[in-house]
Amino acid sequence: MERPAEGPLAGIRVVELGNLIAAPFAARLMAEFGAEVIKVEAPGEGDPLRKWRKLHEGTSLWWYLQSRNKKSVAVNMRLPEGQEVVRRLVRDADVLIENFRPGTLERWGLGWEALKAINPNLVMVRISGFGQDGPYRERPGFGAVGEAMGGMRFTTGEPDRPPARTGISIGDSLAALHAVMGALMALLAIKSGRGAGQVVDVSLYESVFNMMESLVPEYDLFDFVRARSGGSLPGIAPSNSYPTAEGSYVIVAGNGDGIFKRLMTAIGRADLASDPRLSSNDGRVKHVEEIDGVIAEWTGRHSLDEVTAALDAAEVPNGRIYSVADIVTDPQYQSRDMILPSTLPDGTQVKMPGIVPKLSQTPGGVAWLGPRLGEHTAPVLASLGYSADEIEALVAGGAVARDKVGRDETAAGDAS
Repeated sequence: MERPAEGPLAGIRVVELGNLIAAPFAARLMAEFGAEVIKVEAPGEGDPLRKWRKLHEGTSLWWYLQSRNKKSVAVNMRLPEGQEVVRRLVRDADVLIENFRPGTLERWGLGWEALKAINPNLVMVRISGFGQDGPYRERPGFGAVGEAMGGMRFTTGEPDRPPARTGISIGDSLAALHAVMGALMALLAIKSGRGAGQVVDVSLYESVFNMMESLVPEYDLFDFVRARSGGSLPGIAPSNSYPTAEGSYVIVAGNGDGIFKRLMTAIGRADLASDPRLSSNDGRVKHVEEIDGVIAEWTGRHSLDEVTAALDAAEVPNGRIYSVADIVTDPQYQSRDMILPSTLPDGTQVKMPGIVPKLSQTPGGVAWLGPRLGEHTAPVLASLGYSADEIEALVAGGAVARDKVGRDETAAGDAS
């Protein structure tokens, strides 16, 4: 892979003390846009994500994606010598991202007060299940729990079935996005001279809750509890998935007033297009079952291609429901570089997702995939002022570990 152009976060150093999804995803996003991300992993197995999902030659494909553009430093933070390595990393860092249970870093002498004393301009991003305070702060919290407590699970699935989940770790990913927003806002305050370092406190459940639209005021004023509604969008009509003649489904979003008229005209129901009861959304919601039935009857008589062609011609938002097989062959994905050819360490070619968002002047990019455990330990420690003898002593004492392949210097050169 070619080195991308200098990104907008070039010159920003991020120390990642995270495992699995939320903190590593946040750090990955910053790495893709030019930040130097130093990922601190435990010696031995490293981040458990290295063994999650589908493995190639013993390493997770998700790992290669989640850790691209990062440097791996293997440090035992339970030992005083390992804790000192982290303090030295923090000395010149702009951002630290962690997702330990609240209180863990404090027990290791690496809490906010200790790190702020070393670097007053540090932005410390803390991702946890329930936040750094409150009665639930010490509870373990994974993304699934955050999705449940944040209200998402209660509204997801069919009405007559148990609450469902999406097929991805959406709670963790939403927390990561909020973490990056918080980090960038805190950095902007520092760079513009309007503040010093601070803590960015992100919880999984609050990140999910922030997506829940008008859930609270609807309950407060109308005692309305939004519940599971299948493929429809409650209170907005029509917007649903509808069957086609060959058994597939199509998404139709005809909920704009003008769009609804075009939709009804396109499916041969001009009478409904001009029906005053259905001229605005509040009226259509009262008759949503009738409208959905009319649309489903029409889509059920046509193939998916016929449905999408007719609705495209009428300028009605619609879409196929893509599998990953559809995604990797789709011309829109390909034209916007959303499917990137990549090379694994053994030379195997593999497709990876592209970079989001698209910046016209300072785009992000991928220089390398997720590194080997401890691949950058030696060069990073050397950059912190550790001598070769000191590094050997740390290795011998178990405070740090190096990559065994022996390509540390080459990798460090690629990452500088």
